[in-house]
Amino acid sequence: MTAPLPRLLTVAIAALLAQNASAQSPSDATQLDRVTVSASTSRVPDSEAALPNTITIIDRAQLEQQLALTQDLSQVLANLIPSFTPSRQKLTNAGETLRGRKPLYLVDGVPQSTPLREGGRDGHTIDAAMIERIEVIHGANALQGLGASGGIINIITKRAPRRDGESFQEVHLSASAALPNESDSAGYRASYLFGTRRGAFDFVGGASYASEGLYYDGDGNPLAINAVQGDLMDSRSHNLFAKGGWNLTDDRRLQLTASRYQLQGNNDYVVVDGNAAAGVPATSRRGDPEGEGPRNRTTSVVLDYADRSLGGGYLQAQAYWVDFSALYGGSDWEDFWGDGRDPNWYDQSQNTSEKLGGKFSWSRGDLFGLRLRATLGLDLARDTTSQELVRADLNWVPETTYESWSPFVQAEWWLTDTVMLTGGLRYEHGKLEVDDYTTIPANNGGSQFVQGGSPTTSETLPNVGLVWEATDALKLYASYAEGYTVADIGRVLRAVTAAGSSVDNLVDLSPVIADNQEIGLDYDDGRWLVHLAVYRSDSDLGSRLDFDAATRTYNVARERTEIKGLDGSVAYQVQDDMRVGLAYARTRGRYDSNKDGRVDSDLPGINVSPDRVTAFWELAFSPAANLRLQASKAYDRDFDTLNSQTGLVRRTASFDGYTTVDLLGRFRLPLGTLSVGVENLFGEQYVNYYSQVTPPRNDTYTAGRGRVLTVGWSHRF
Repeated sequence: MTAPLPRLLTVAIAALLAQNASAQSPSDATQLDRVTVSASTSRVPDSEAALPNTITIIDRAQLEQQLALTQDLSQVLANLIPSFTPSRQKLTNAGETLRGRKPLYLVDGVPQSTPLREGGRDGHTIDAAMIERIEVIHGANALQGLGASGGIINIITKRAPRRDGESFQEVHLSASAALPNESDSAGYRASYLFGTRRGAFDFVGGASYASEGLYYDGDGNPLAINAVQGDLMDSRSHNLFAKGGWNLTDDRRLQLTASRYQLQGNNDYVVVDGNAAAGVPATSRRGDPEGEGPRNRTTSVVLDYADRSLGGGYLQAQAYWVDFSALYGGSDWEDFWGDGRDPNWYDQSQNTSEKLGGKFSWSRGDLFGLRLRATLGLDLARDTTSQELVRADLNWVPETTYESWSPFVQAEWWLTDTVMLTGGLRYEHGKLEVDDYTTIPANNGGSQFVQGGSPTTSETLPNVGLVWEATDALKLYASYAEGYTVADIGRVLRAVTAAGSSVDNLVDLSPVIADNQEIGLDYDDGRWLVHLAVYRSDSDLGSRLDFDAATRTYNVARERTEIKGLDGSVAYQVQDDMRVGLAYARTRGRYDSNKDGRVDSDLPGINVSPDRVTAFWELAFSPAANLRLQASKAYDRDFDTLNSQTGLVRRTASFDGYTTVDLLGRFRLPLGTLSVGVENLFGEQYVNYYSQVTPPRNDTYTAGRGRVLTVGWSHRF
């Protein structure tokens, strides 16, 4: 994109209005078959695929297909969205980005992310058995407020039957194991769901349990357990879920949802260091690590109210409470207290976050006799987060509260039968409250007293977009949107080393404003399905994770960043029983290393994903049997950084790409459905992307998962 997008939009609007001056009347218009995006994702009732964004809908059929292969939602997203970073296959998703930035995870519109102390655990807060579909809006936006600098990933939970008097029960059983079989690699999973609708009342609820064994790589060696950040392997999890609804009238509905999820590491293995310099991955062996296994635990209660006829419009109101804690594995702090009392101090940290919030919106269409819909809304949120050291009983990150109130307005206006203009404004007012605190003794330079403060931020975040439905099959669009988040405040607060510091004067607490400019097209004629988008995302004061070699930790660097890329896909219905497809994503990220206003260095791999291509072939032998063969290739990539002192560019990391192939099959039986999945069909031996592009550590240099067989049986009755 060489022209600024606002000017591009102006030119495009004029051209399209002229082109459509003699368009057919609304009564003669041909209605397209559009994918509906839920209001909890788009903030607009019944939003359609005419939205000027790249939107990916992973529906129930696609989700069930991928779950035959893996229960890791990060892996599912990576399999279906090339611009999403390859999954780390770990409990932590740090380094997994969408279009080079961190996405905001939601469950039914409720935020799961913890940006105040980003611990990388927001992708594992609900079991896959409770999910109906996943909606993804690509690119920075402020539709959901704080955190969506890379986009929105909204997980939609299961729903009750649609018809009165209907009920269902759903049972799922599955088992997985490495191939060749290893006795300690076996994993098991079971879930049960019940749904019913009786008159004005409906209910869906269920429970799940899972146990994961040890993972093995393509060479048959056990993968290294991530002892500190947490792992999916050698773990057990359970989820209790319930959603009850009451239709007060034909137009008014009240709904209450509650969920309790926990994933707990078994702590049965210890790491055997590899040799990162020599390319030898770390492994695991049986052992008894000190402390408790890493854990994710989240409890949420959500109350939704909707009125479709309030003042001639549609009111949506949501109140939520989320209590989240993430326990990390332990590490040796050596002389933690700095006075020699315990030279071998061992401790674990735990992030805790409590969210209280409300979302309110009112939408009305056909305003002023035009095909114009306007949505007015207000979001209220209070997020209180801290990170404690469990044994020392000290806060590593002090209790930090972020309160915000955010009114917004959003409009959709069909200028003609084929041209839609969208636009909106969101005003984000946030206040950060931190009391006086003292950093931990183990900090570089020892404990430091930090004066608390209450810095505030206020930002007005615009968005504008244009959609032209050129034909019944072809849609063209362009958009500009700004997203808002904060840098990892917890890392900033805990890393203070200078005496006399004050929270109010820490510039690193300034917000990250990321804009997203995008031009794209979608084509669907029933046989060909094509998507192409080109985008650019800039931040004048971005947030980059920078590795500190002295402390071997990541700190937050605030610099100008620029990210640009493209993603595209094509699928073709060869015949009624056969379909093929190909998708590609390319991302380039740069940052200003010497603060001269010009970007000069590659964003590290922990911030951006590799170029990727995915492909699939689907064949339905009959209505009762189908196969899918899918492949993913991540391309080689080098990362170069400018040395500000010498002016020379040096190579800081290199990634050797890899290719994996998966096979999935579903077969309808006289009773239920059998699913069979083989992940990494050819047993490719590779080191995962994260391990290759982050500074080498012998204990976390980890291979990817080798060949895995998963067999499942499900029945809905």
